[in-house]
Amino acid sequence: MTTRIGESMPPVSERRVVGNVLRGSIGNLVEWYDWYAYAAFTTYFAKSFFPTKDTTAAFLGTAAVFAVGFLMRPLGGWMLGRFADRFGRRSALVLSVTLMATGSLMIAVTPTYASIGIAAPILLLVARLVQGLSVGGEYSTSATYLSEVATPGKRGFYSSFQYVTLYGGQLLALGLQLLLQAVLTEQQLTSWGWRIAFVVGALAAVVVMVLRRGMDESASFEETKASGTGKDAGDKGTLRALIKYPKEIALVVGLTLGGTVSFYTFATYSQKFMENTAGIPRRTVTLILFCAILVAAILQPFAGKLSDRIGRRPLLMFFGIAGTLLTVPIMTLMGGTKQPVLAFLLMLAGLVIVTGYTSINAIVKAELFPTKIRAIGVGLPYALTVAIFGGTAELIAQALKGAGHESVFFYYVAGCVLVSLIVYGTMRETSKTSELDKKKQPEPELVAGREG
Repeated sequence: MTTRIGESMPPVSERRVVGNVLRGSIGNLVEWYDWYAYAAFTTYFAKSFFPTKDTTAAFLGTAAVFAVGFLMRPLGGWMLGRFADRFGRRSALVLSVTLMATGSLMIAVTPTYASIGIAAPILLLVARLVQGLSVGGEYSTSATYLSEVATPGKRGFYSSFQYVTLYGGQLLALGLQLLLQAVLTEQQLTSWGWRIAFVVGALAAVVVMVLRRGMDESASFEETKASGTGKDAGDKGTLRALIKYPKEIALVVGLTLGGTVSFYTFATYSQKFMENTAGIPRRTVTLILFCAILVAAILQPFAGKLSDRIGRRPLLMFFGIAGTLLTVPIMTLMGGTKQPVLAFLLMLAGLVIVTGYTSINAIVKAELFPTKIRAIGVGLPYALTVAIFGGTAELIAQALKGAGHESVFFYYVAGCVLVSLIVYGTMRETSKTSELDKKKQPEPELVAGREG
């Protein structure tokens, strides 16, 4: 039996909700800064770990490590998702940022290939695996936390701040890159300046680790914890409980496929694409990326709020249709222009299209699962899909470029979006059947025991 949360729980003040969202979001921002610092500074440290005269080959090496880091995300989604469902969202968020601090510090202090040989790329790989484990758990737990603490009727708006801070982390990485480009020479950046980004990330993650210890736990988790001492208490965060929702798992995979490939194409790979293919100067590319992502970050809460009014499916359909039809023209034009303004507008167009997915993907997935398996349900199938498709997007693009068939990648991205469009066209409107608005009644024997 289920009842509406609002019928049995006292309302939480809007001020309290905002405070919880802000505290959760700050940590998310630092986590994603650490993750994207790798992508932002790849062009500077690639040859430090993969010595070669061929720039594309060096990028391919770092792209491979970037992709391998994604392979840990499913493990992180499972481990930290299970941890969050059993022991709380707050504890899992503290653990994830601790792992991220460790990975960033490792990258910051690892010597170059010239100093320690093959050990350098191996240590880089290990650090990236630790970061992948962290991000896999961070996504599932933060998506769950922000969705659960949000005010009913405003969940699309509040949960959209996950991607505001995700973009914000990338903006911080790019902003620091712009600053370092202004005060250091190209040679200094390539030699040692790039390490500053990872030192900053490690220190910021330690600060967030302390701040997160003071966060409020979500009321949904506390309620389930209080009522979940009956026969199904052992199912919290388990794969055994998750596989009872095969349709929801398939929906998460289908929802994510096109979105993750498009996101990593426009938000990360485009930096190398504009530099290597279009021939736009590196510093100009950084500024283009920074401005486009800033606008995209601002758009997230507006799109999230719109989904609270018209539903989640219309935004997903917008992304699916526009992404399928316009990805190839946008990427083709971007690769053939040397005009910074046009390149910015094209990149922004891609990110506006992706906003139909990014702004609401967390809340849509959270609305599919009950509280006891919400973190693992959101995190594991999502992380598997991102690892297979999102994490390999740049690797596939670089490989196709090296083989002389770069344009094939544009059609690959559009095809992935088309698959997701089919899912969007057949799925239900999750805001009308949200598991977030349901609460599990206490077990009958527990109620009888209390009454006796």
